[in-house]
Order: sequence, then structure tokens, then C-alpha cells
Amino acid sequence: MEVSLKSLTLFTAVFLTGLSAGFFYAWQVSVIPGTRKVVDVTYLESMQSINRAILNPAFFLIFLGSPLALAISTIQQFNSGMGFWLLLAASIAYVLGTFGVTAFGNVPLNDALDVLEIAELGELEIGRFRKAYEQKWNRLHLIRTAFAVLSFILSLLVVFTHTKAV
Repeated sequence: MEVSLKSLTLFTAVFLTGLSAGFFYAWQVSVIPGTRKVVDVTYLESMQSINRAILNPAFFLIFLGSPLALAISTIQQFNSGMGFWLLLAASIAYVLGTFGVTAFGNVPLNDALDVLEIAELGELEIGRFRKAYEQKWNRLHLIRTAFAVLSFILSLLVVFTHTKAV
């Protein structure tokens, strides 16, 4: 069976977007509920540690690879009718709703947390920071999760509904 570059690119786009959606969804349904149950200082220390650890090649592959593969696949599908429009919608959803929300919402919050000297703060300051950070961060995370899942579904629809695309 011969696999075309167009098929390989579409597979890569769907695969990476699925990994990204799965990552954000799993975080939404496991890490967030778990961190809600810990005391303020533990929450902030944990989030600092996680935010530093997430900056790794495996995460960057799915997070940055998804929009790149979606864009390339969208261009390859230019004359394929509905497949093109589904991939264009998936690309826009991911770039604006997942990548954009992360870059302009979650990352600035993470940067503010990263420079926070937790050990030098009092209990009241720690509680205030957590409340402000956690509420915004979780709301933004829910948005980026929804858009990652939407992007995955839209890209997957190309595979299931348009045999010309593959």
C-alpha cells in the first residue's frame, strides 16, 4: 500500500491535534480537580514545578506541531472541497483558541508565577495570588481545551467523510 505525502500530512495533523486535545482534556479532568484539593502553598509550588517541566521537546512537538501540520494539510487540501474547509476551520480553531489562548493568556500567568518567591510571602499573600491565578488560568485552560478538542474533531471528520482527502 502506497501512502501519499498528502495522506501522511493529514495523518500527522490529526494525530498531533488528537494528542494535544487529549493532553489538555486529561489535564482538565484530572490535574485541575486534584489541585483544587491542596493547600495554597502546595498549589503554587506544584504549578511552578509543572510549568517549568512542561517546557520540553515532547510537549513542544504536539503543541507547535499541531498548527504546523494542520496548516500544511490545509494547503494540500486546497481544491478538495469540504476537506479544505474542515481543515481550515480546524486550523483556525487551534491557532486562535488553543495556541493563542495559551500564548496570550496562560503563559503570561505562568510567567508571573515563575518569578514569584513563594517562600518570601505570607499566608494571606499566597492565598490572594492563588485565587487570582487559579481562577484565570483554569478558565483559559477550559477554553483552550474546548478549541483543541474542536480542532481534533474537525480534522478527524476529514478522514471519515472525504476519501478524496486521504
